[in-house]
Amino acid sequence: MEAFADRGRVDRAPLVGRDGELARLDALLRARTGGAGPVAVDVTGEPGIGKTRLLTEFALRAGRHGPTVLHGRAGPAPEPGTPYQPFLDAFADLDHRDRAAAPDLADLAERVETAGEARRIAAALTRVAAPGLVLVLDDLHTADPASVALVDHLLRHPPRAPFLLVLARRERQTPPALAAALARAEDTGALVPLLLAPLTPEDCAEGFGAGLPPALAREIHAASRGYPLYYRALAHTRTRGAEAPHPGPVAALLAELAPLDPARRSAVEALAVLGDSATAELLTTLTRPDRHRARPTLRETAPRDGTRQDETLQDRALQWETPQAEALPREALSEEALQDDTGGTLRELVRRDLVRCGPDGRGLVLRHPALPELVLGALDPWRRRELHRRAARALADAGAPLTERAPHLLRSTAVWDPVTAAELTEAAERIGAADPARAADWLGAVLDLLPTGAEHRPARRELTLRRARALGAAGRVAESRDLLHPLIDGGHTGADGPGDPEPLTSAVLLCAFTERHLGRYPEADALLRRELERSPGPRPDLRIRLVVEWGCRALFAARYPQVRAAVAETLDAARRCRDDTGTAEVLTLAALGEAYEGGTAASRVHATEAAALTDALTDGRLAEHAESLVRLGWSEAFLERYGAAERHTARGITVARRAGRPFALSQLLLCSAYVHLLTGRVAAALDRAEEALAVARALGGAELIGFSGAMRATVLLHARPLGDPEAPAAAEEAAAAVGTAEGWWATQARSMLAHTVPPGRDPHRVREVLVRAGGDRDLSRLQPSLRPGYLEVLSGAALAAGDLPEAERTARLARAEAEALGLPQQCGAAHRARGRVLAHRDEPGAAAREFTEAARDGARSGAILREAQSLLLAAPQLQASGDGPQAAAVWRRGRRLAVEAGARMLVDLADRSRPAPSRAGTAGGPLAVLTPREREIAALVAEGLTNQAMADRLCLSPRTVESHVARVYRKTGVETRAGLASLVVRDAAAGGRSPRG
Repeated sequence: MEAFADRGRVDRAPLVGRDGELARLDALLRARTGGAGPVAVDVTGEPGIGKTRLLTEFALRAGRHGPTVLHGRAGPAPEPGTPYQPFLDAFADLDHRDRAAAPDLADLAERVETAGEARRIAAALTRVAAPGLVLVLDDLHTADPASVALVDHLLRHPPRAPFLLVLARRERQTPPALAAALARAEDTGALVPLLLAPLTPEDCAEGFGAGLPPALAREIHAASRGYPLYYRALAHTRTRGAEAPHPGPVAALLAELAPLDPARRSAVEALAVLGDSATAELLTTLTRPDRHRARPTLRETAPRDGTRQDETLQDRALQWETPQAEALPREALSEEALQDDTGGTLRELVRRDLVRCGPDGRGLVLRHPALPELVLGALDPWRRRELHRRAARALADAGAPLTERAPHLLRSTAVWDPVTAAELTEAAERIGAADPARAADWLGAVLDLLPTGAEHRPARRELTLRRARALGAAGRVAESRDLLHPLIDGGHTGADGPGDPEPLTSAVLLCAFTERHLGRYPEADALLRRELERSPGPRPDLRIRLVVEWGCRALFAARYPQVRAAVAETLDAARRCRDDTGTAEVLTLAALGEAYEGGTAASRVHATEAAALTDALTDGRLAEHAESLVRLGWSEAFLERYGAAERHTARGITVARRAGRPFALSQLLLCSAYVHLLTGRVAAALDRAEEALAVARALGGAELIGFSGAMRATVLLHARPLGDPEAPAAAEEAAAAVGTAEGWWATQARSMLAHTVPPGRDPHRVREVLVRAGGDRDLSRLQPSLRPGYLEVLSGAALAAGDLPEAERTARLARAEAEALGLPQQCGAAHRARGRVLAHRDEPGAAAREFTEAARDGARSGAILREAQSLLLAAPQLQASGDGPQAAAVWRRGRRLAVEAGARMLVDLADRSRPAPSRAGTAGGPLAVLTPREREIAALVAEGLTNQAMADRLCLSPRTVESHVARVYRKTGVETRAGLASLVVRDAAAGGRSPRG
């Protein structure tokens, strides 16, 4: 019989993400038609979670397998007091032909329709013949008492027939009698619960989000919480607009509001407007009749001296002219009566599960966070505006913060109102640090309403500058720049009329900062030069800021020497003015510029003085100078003052988070990641690098994203196992992100790629990357204070490629530059470069001394990671030179430091290069003619290592290993690797040791 299948032949929304639930229902049906298993299934879940859609699909599937499927829904009966309403609705699917064909079902339907006793209906169910009956009852939480009694009876006395009862209900709205009956049935095993969970973002996007942009699909999923009906409704309203005709999902969600009386519907609308701030008191205020139903009128006032007063946000005033209140019944204005009415309304809405307690347990909210959007979208625009007006007034009366009232002020204002504009502007200022995007939107709304008259031009300039600053902080850099350019043009051409030049200078500063962030260094330079040369020039404190920004532009463009003289002159001016913050700004710029260029002594002097001034400033004053902390932190990091750098970056991160300075935050996180990596805290470094990259992506800017990605890749290289492909892939992506940019960050992003390419596998790629970034084989375009480290990598690549002369030349250059810098960490890089050359030339004793000296340099500077690396390079050379005990001790210390640092790559390197005791036998044995290095090679051949594996372990090139193996063959007289391995074993046995010692 296909009673329900016929009804299902209509277009239905797709069923996604419920394969597991359907499979479980199918299994229960098979068991029940076989005469076993539970008699009922209890499907529960939040409204909109998809219970009805699941039951519909199951009913259609079940009908195709033979049983008769009847689907009923509880709800208001045609005649009040009608018993068994959901059962009656289900048996309505049976027409006279169905009843004639199935007498057992006809008898059952008649007993329900004549309101027979529950036990007689249950007895009729026992006569249902195969293939059986599936009774699906939806919305059972609204069932009448007789239906609840019948369900209880069926669960307590399950019919011995092929019968399955499938129920769906809302748990919060289930009456106690039904809930108790279902709980008892679950305990006895007569009923199986089936709780529906929200759908995943992937399920929603696949089933309902076709054609939606991925970002919008994720946003809708978050707003809907994965509830299918809400997802479909929001997808419609957010793509077609709230004013579009309501489709099925929206209508289905709002259908529960239709039976509400005006008072309850008004309460729901008020709750939708108030959101999380709703309380019973506020609800009373919003839903009570207006005591004064008069429209306020705006009237300008003038000073007492009679002069005209400009219309600005600060000096406009309002007077509200309120006529006599309309006559209202006294009881309508009674607070007690209003409170009682509100309490009764709320109790009823809670009973209907339209209203719930807020997350904090105090406020009141609609049951789903998307419901306010849908409710307000269905309202007349004038009604929405009036509700927001009332909400703003009620919140003001209740003493709510301005930031809480601002959304209502925004949505209730359609014409220019200076008081409202001033409140929105102040609210934007207060929320700017925590939510700059919202602040920018509020300021944009004020600008949209601001009249275009000449008297409003100063206010427009101020608001535009504030909005541009908020847009930049929110990462909407291009929008910020587009606002600033007309503002600057108007100031230079005089189109905005005469006035204070300070807004123009502030606009130039902000725009130059934006251009610098976007990598547009010539544009930033031109803007700043024009403003610095303007006559009359900016006042002294603003001139200092302009020079600092100009210097930052030069620094990021790798042109710091061009501004060195101007920076020195400005530093003198700041000191003469006793401007501590300005002096600190210039000092940090000078310190970083000199550190970048390799002027270590000058940088130390500037950084020390800058640190003293900065430490004396409060966080509040530093909030406006967060970039100064960026420059100070990086200066100290390049000077290898890692403790001071960590202290200042940690403080800067706190200040930048609190003040809403995302550009500074991203760079402070990068500096912190760099310091944590070198000082042996790889996990913490990765956390900071990951966050820095996330902030950079939100801000945009190819160079910042590329540099952040390169820093993350460098940390990943040490955090992941040796040979893990993730770090090289991330570094390639970072280098590609900077495109054709040539600034500091872009060059660093390209150079850092060389660290992640294994030189033993692709030395030519390493050389190509470094030479292209550095401009020539001396890497003259790379940062001088870091150049020895890059020359170390380049020298190692030359060795791996078999170019010993080039490796020696590069190592000598690294030493000369490191000695000029006087920085232990860079000296250590030069020692490692020289050590690799000596190891390649088979001078293990000299190589060990270079690597050991590099480890001392790392320890002296606190660069634990480099100390560990140097020790692990020294151990095999000490072993090869015959100093086995010292090799073992150095290796153990290097590995311990690597383990404590969380540097998995170095730990793996240590395990691959563990020193072994000497393999030589007695003095007259067959291996006595070999040098220590040749004996080591012979032992490794006996272990079965390939030439490439031996080269990796001993830091030699494959060609050098081949030469050693050939000499071993010649001296020992063997011709094969197997023969050499046999000789090593025999020699070890003669000496009383195993081949592995």
